[in-house]
Amino acid sequence: MKMKSYLFIVTFCVFLNVSYVHSLIEGLYCGVENCYDVLGVTRESSRSAIGKAYRVLAKKYHPDVQGPEVTKEEAEKNFRRIATAYEILSDNASREDYDYMVDNPEEMYMHYYRYYRRRTAPNVDIRLILAVCVTIISGIQYYTAWERYDTAIKYLTTVQKYRIHALEIAKKEGLFNENTSKKVKDKSKEKEEKEQIIRKVIEEKMDIRGGYSKPDWKQILWFQLIILPYTIYQYVRWYIIWVYKFDIRKEEYGEEEKLYLIKKNLKLSQLEFDALEDHTREEYLELELWIKSNAVDWKAEKEEDLKRELSQSARHKAYRRYMKKGTSRLTFDDS
Repeated sequence: MKMKSYLFIVTFCVFLNVSYVHSLIEGLYCGVENCYDVLGVTRESSRSAIGKAYRVLAKKYHPDVQGPEVTKEEAEKNFRRIATAYEILSDNASREDYDYMVDNPEEMYMHYYRYYRRRTAPNVDIRLILAVCVTIISGIQYYTAWERYDTAIKYLTTVQKYRIHALEIAKKEGLFNENTSKKVKDKSKEKEEKEQIIRKVIEEKMDIRGGYSKPDWKQILWFQLIILPYTIYQYVRWYIIWVYKFDIRKEEYGEEEKLYLIKKNLKLSQLEFDALEDHTREEYLELELWIKSNAVDWKAEKEEDLKRELSQSARHKAYRRYMKKGTSRLTFDDS
């Protein structure tokens, strides 16, 4: 009696499991039908043979050519079966997943994962996505550079030193002659034209370096990626020449090499180094900051000078007193 009960339970569990598997497989690929059988081909059939079989069946079972004995719903359902089978078998990756499911029916959860992963994955080439991303980044980069440049120009037009220099250049080149010869009644318009001339002189006649220099399209990401192989070649070539000239042959550094070592020793970025005035570079050369020990001593001396200036600053002294007291609340009372 116990044996019969045990066999009944096992049989019932197997039945439930088989039904569960079939209920899952029902929603995958061609359902309970074999995709190869739907198109009348075999697993050994080539892609061209599958396409040929699909075209024949599609022409034969298209809903528009079915007779009155077949309802529209039945014709559309049959045509979808054929189209679904062709869609699965015509794609190599999808066909590979389907064959794996047929050969390994016990891995039902893996079949669901592989099926829906492929169906929900975007059908866009990853190269196109990367190209669009690089284009967007390049556009933002170029726009931001122009914004920084415009901010720098607006700021320089408010600095007295640059305004005076720009006015001298404008007067020297006679840029105000045409405006002054005309009797301009509108003072605001006259002032606006004067500001435009000052801005134009600063843009065209004065050297703005560093991070606020005029944007160059050659610095955007797209162009840099295109010339990346050439950039790598140039760096490797430069490095080999440097080692040969200065490490092996022990030649003396030229001015260009000294400036490179100064930038490296002072840990300046290329933008920061480009922003240095000519007299500042000459001062660094006179101090021989291309020698690392000199650069270290110079930086330490500058840091000491900065600390000394801060210690003598009234604002810094007030801040130190505030921090020493450990006050946890700020007040805006000036009394």
